[in-house]
Amino acid sequence: MADFTVNKELDCKGLLCPMPVVKTKKAISAMAVGEVLEMIATDPGAMPDMQAWSKQTGHELLEAKDEGGVYRFFIKKTH
Repeated sequence: MADFTVNKELDCKGLLCPMPVVKTKKAISAMAVGEVLEMIATDPGAMPDMQAWSKQTGHELLEAKDEGGVYRFFIKKTH
């Protein structure tokens, strides 16, 4: 069990790159520092995209899971 609480869920299933990243950026910007966003995608490209995006922006990628074609990302807003 994860040791964080999800504050907001973002469903990006069916969207292709770059939309999951674009929607994640918009959702994170509306959240408070320390809150956690769960983003769900079906685009396999989301896995490397989200890892690169979190490094680039400094937001913390707490967890990234591949659940058989459904990808779950837990991102903590850090600033």
